[in-house]
Amino acid sequence: MTQNSVAVRRARRSVAAEADRKNAAAALQRALDRRDNGGSTGH
Repeated sequence: MTQNSVAVRRARRSVAAEADRKNAAAALQRALDRRDNGGSTGH
C-alpha cells in the first residue's frame, strides 16, 4: 500500500517533469532554428 502510493506520487511528478522538459526542449529548438536558419525550413 505504501509502495503503491509512492509509485503514484512518482508517476504524477514525472509526468509534470516530462511536460516541463518537453516545453523547454521545444522552446530551445525554436530558438536554435531561428538563430541557425531564420525559421525558413519550418521544421
